[in-house]
Amino acid sequence: MDHNADKYLGKRLEGRYEIQELIGTGGMANVYKAFDSIDQRTVAVKILRDEYLTNEEFLRRFKNESKAIAVLSHPNIVRVYDVSFTNRVHSIVMEYIDGITLKDYIERQGILSWKEAVHFTLQILRALQHAHEKGIVHRDIKPHNIMLLQNGTIKVTDFGIARFARSEVKTITDRAIGSVHYISPEQAMGDNTDEKSDIYSVGVMLFEMLTGKLPFEAETAVSVAIKQIQSQAVLPTELNPNIPKGLEDITVRAMRKDARQRYQSAAEMIEDIERFKQNPSIQFEYKYLTNENSQATRKKYRRAISETREEEQQAMEARRRRRTPYIPILTGVTFAFVLASLAFVGLMIWLNNPFAQVPEIEMPNLVGVKFDTAKEQYAAEFELVQEEVSNSDEWGPGIIFEQNPKSGRTIRQGSTVKVKVSSGQQVVTIPNFERKPAEQAIQKLEELGLVVEEKHVYHDDIPAGSVIYTDPSKDSQVSTGTKIAVYISLGPDEAWTSIPNLVGLTVDQARHLLEINNLRVGDITEEAAEEPAGTIIAQDPDSGGVQVEGTAINIIVSTGAGGEFKRIAIPVELPVDVDRLVTFQAYQDGELVQEESLNPSEVGTWRPWFTGETEEVFIEVFMDGKSYKQYELNFDTRLFQEVAGGAGLPGGSDNRQLERPRDNH
Repeated sequence: MDHNADKYLGKRLEGRYEIQELIGTGGMANVYKAFDSIDQRTVAVKILRDEYLTNEEFLRRFKNESKAIAVLSHPNIVRVYDVSFTNRVHSIVMEYIDGITLKDYIERQGILSWKEAVHFTLQILRALQHAHEKGIVHRDIKPHNIMLLQNGTIKVTDFGIARFARSEVKTITDRAIGSVHYISPEQAMGDNTDEKSDIYSVGVMLFEMLTGKLPFEAETAVSVAIKQIQSQAVLPTELNPNIPKGLEDITVRAMRKDARQRYQSAAEMIEDIERFKQNPSIQFEYKYLTNENSQATRKKYRRAISETREEEQQAMEARRRRRTPYIPILTGVTFAFVLASLAFVGLMIWLNNPFAQVPEIEMPNLVGVKFDTAKEQYAAEFELVQEEVSNSDEWGPGIIFEQNPKSGRTIRQGSTVKVKVSSGQQVVTIPNFERKPAEQAIQKLEELGLVVEEKHVYHDDIPAGSVIYTDPSKDSQVSTGTKIAVYISLGPDEAWTSIPNLVGLTVDQARHLLEINNLRVGDITEEAAEEPAGTIIAQDPDSGGVQVEGTAINIIVSTGAGGEFKRIAIPVELPVDVDRLVTFQAYQDGELVQEESLNPSEVGTWRPWFTGETEEVFIEVFMDGKSYKQYELNFDTRLFQEVAGGAGLPGGSDNRQLERPRDNH
């Protein structure tokens, strides 16, 4: 552990994140396990190393990238809770993942089953699809950056840091050995990269999971990079013959040297994998059935059985013709009866052969095979009976999904084998979720047995968090298990930025800090306080949240001890179902003190300011000229209470105390 890591242990960052231990180190940042004392949860805090704090270009890139990854919201991407930039430390607060890296898991398991590899790969691709739609290319996809939870969930980490590689030395050295096995040829050559570079890296990981080997290895990173550019990897089935051919085709296409020949998007690769999952054996089944040698063998086998049966019939007829009775009369009737009985018993034994041993065979695996195909293929071994036809989420129509006896058991040749055959997946109709809350739509689609893929896009009319449309669209009929893309509004296309903490700064210092974050100083008011004159004692909105770039931040400045007037903002909750510009007016004891036009569905809360001394005042808020909210406010106790509903909209009752935001440092 270096000195840079030591200085944070046991400290409290931002007044809330108690740094507990160092859990990871990287080229540019260290990652710590910490406890969030406000939200009462364990988090991971990534802190930029001190040596990069003086590099203005790097600071700008880090800030822009931090904003980008903060808007990513996907179940397979590590969630970002908070981003902070100060003169002393730059940090990103993320969810804490209690698991191991996919690299550790691969090294423990050796070769993964193809189902497990597909399960992990689909989650990684869905995370990348979400990021690519936001214009973010990971550029450092490798199993070291993939976290695996105990329940099999995948979390992609380290978004953004790889984007800064261009500002460093481009020569590939031994320091790059952790990533060079997974980089695309265009990355190795130093060319521009896009989402198809991430696809190549996914292909390499899939190759590694299926074979237990990396496609290219050498003694130095430079040698590996040269192989990435020039050499062709061996086919995965040469290292592991048990890999299905269809999955091998997917892996090879993802690892094409020419980016134009790869999958052009994560969604395209997901589509092929989903098709493979529907029937992983269909290609092999088709090749087997059209193989001339296999057909000839089966025809020859059936012909041999037929010829044998004809010979047996001819021999039987010949014996019957030779068996004409010739019994001398002198032997008597009794001897004739005994002889006839013996002849009859002998004939039955010869015909039925009850003492012959019936051959035993091992029951093959019929699951995943078409019923008609299996019935023809195994006609000579056993009698196949279709016991049931029903829906199956995993298998297509006509495919066997259950058998009795199970595969691997020993049965007598000619036995009856019962199977259940799929009639296909259950068909459902997609409801209309336009303008409905996204959580409600996702829950309903999952209840219908559909796989939901969230896509977040900007929209000028539909409020953030509401559904714009689905793909396939409303009223479409699809099978259970189908992937449904839900397009969720992010609201209007506006740039957002973090709100810094201004408490304790001077007005000039605050103005400079706000300019860095693309914000500006709003109303400046004064209030008597114990803090030194000229010191900011409160701000609105508070620090720690985000706002649209260009938003004005109102501040309250201390005049020093002795003053009596106080300035308080009351948070007025607006009707979020109103999606239009509305004029709000705030009156203090009948006098208009603030007026503003807002869209309630976008703003959510309005904070008018009131100035007074220790007495209690009456506050009334009007919406488009109609009384909306009424409060009683005491400047001494800083308590306000909603006392009645307005004429326009009913209100409730509330009793809350306002406090100035405290310095988190």
